[in-house]
Amino acid sequence: MINISFQTFGCKLNFSETSTIAEGFNDSEYQIVKDISKSDFHIIHSCTVTEQAEKKCRQAIRHAAKINPNIKIIVLGCYSQLHPDELNHMPNVVMICGNESKFNIHDLIKQINNEEGKLQMEMNDDVKDFQYHTSISNDTRTRTFLKIQDGCNYFCTYCAVPYARGRSRSDKIDNVLKIVKQAVANSTREIVLSGVNLGDFGNNGENLFDLLIELTQINGLDRIRISSIEPNLLENRIIQLAAEENNIMPHFHIPLQSGSDKVLSMMKRRYDTSFFKDKILEIKQFIPDACIAVDLITGFPGENNQDFEDICNFIQSIDISYLHIFSYSDRPEALASKFSDKVSPEEIIRRSKILHQISDNLHTKFINKYSGIERNILFEMKNREGNWVGWTDNYIRSEYKSDENLKNEIKKTKVIPYYSKQ
Repeated sequence: MINISFQTFGCKLNFSETSTIAEGFNDSEYQIVKDISKSDFHIIHSCTVTEQAEKKCRQAIRHAAKINPNIKIIVLGCYSQLHPDELNHMPNVVMICGNESKFNIHDLIKQINNEEGKLQMEMNDDVKDFQYHTSISNDTRTRTFLKIQDGCNYFCTYCAVPYARGRSRSDKIDNVLKIVKQAVANSTREIVLSGVNLGDFGNNGENLFDLLIELTQINGLDRIRISSIEPNLLENRIIQLAAEENNIMPHFHIPLQSGSDKVLSMMKRRYDTSFFKDKILEIKQFIPDACIAVDLITGFPGENNQDFEDICNFIQSIDISYLHIFSYSDRPEALASKFSDKVSPEEIIRRSKILHQISDNLHTKFINKYSGIERNILFEMKNREGNWVGWTDNYIRSEYKSDENLKNEIKKTKVIPYYSKQ
């Protein structure tokens, strides 16, 4: 019996892919374990979106090698796709897989065992040839993350993802429906649609709007949640559909990246602040209680003090619920790494702290608005105090004291905010 452990960094897409990859080891030859010290192979699914993400991967490699000197480490994903040389000589690393070969990891591990050494992989550099691979998280019945799209054609100047994950490609509606129906049959209550550029979903005339219509008709699918979607691809008809259909959750995650039109232009984003503000107004007009999360990058090259002040003012002028804040770091593949007028690390830290405070204020205001109000909550687990914890439809984490077994149950009850990292 070969023991295998997994560790995942980065986006929800990575987590759903790890779950699908792990499914390939559910046979008599392998056993999936959580304890790295008892593992023969440790598979690390890496991320390259920031320098910090790559650093965490390297730290994980050293940690695993330290607590288990005999462990064989396999690194796969975006970091390994772009920078295999940085990982090749790290302790106990026996194989590095990119974003195409990682789905063949089951067969590759057999090769390592047969050769009793290091397997040198030839990285597929032509990301235009990457195929689409369906992935779904299988580690929980309650909320299931389903990848329906991969890759990106946008090439924003700060982003390395198109170079790591390749061009935009999608599943087909018929296959998505088949997977979702099976998940519902296995007691899944909520499907979270995920992708690198989710709004770009579609093949041969298919599109995200048509998929959502089909999903709303599936019996037993109580919740459909849309993960991060570009503002220019969040069509008004999708917003209106979410307002009309009870099983599409009132929750949107929209990348803004900057509240300065100058910076947005340098980033090569496909909208300006006026467009973004109108999009938020559109959502709130049709769905007043919607949770709206916004991605923001601080410290982009050329972002001066006046730009940052404009960004803070813009953020506070729109009706959003909280921010996901990223500190800019050069990605060697991305165009912005060659830009001059870089913001100092100390200034990026200062600006990040200010934005986190703004986000905390926005989030507290949003949560307080619904505290004590009855909403439908999908319960997932018990906390340390023995109370049930789950998510409201508009994405407020809430707790509820009950002796009933509420796991995977949806119950309308008063919102009692449960404060933890989201």
